Amino acid sequence: MKLRCIIVDDSSMQRMAVAKLVNNHPNLAMIAEYSNAIEAKNGLKNNEVDLIFLDVEMPIINGFDLLESLENPPQVILITGKPDYALKAFDYDVTDYLHKPITMSRFDASVKRAVAKYEQLHRVLEDEEHIFVKSNLKKR
Repeated sequence: MKLRCIIVDDSSMQRMAVAKLVNNHPNLAMIAEYSNAIEAKNGLKNNEVDLIFLDVEMPIINGFDLLESLENPPQVILITGKPDYALKAFDYDVTDYLHKPITMSRFDASVKRAVAKYEQLHRVLEDEEHIFVKSNLKKR
């Protein structure tokens, strides 16, 4: 199982670094990468995405503003160079928060958390498709 993901970051160097981590991870499939929130929002309309790697500080529309504009956002792993945003991230129910520079071990831990959350959500959705009926029938 691979999570379909996008990267949203105004820094081309940071996008390349995250893309390398994504492309080398067995549980991730890169769908697209965007340099700003407007492109990302348009891309989300056309693609089914399970996970967004999202930079917080971007010009015009920042990462938090993008999240607020989405009706039903996928999982999000925030990426930022400033630890000050960690507390605010909890208000947006993000899956995880990565501080730049990103280490491989920390990236792997974030992806593991996202995969577990995805599996849990889909297990619940599967259970909702079934109806259990209890009866007091007795064997003869």
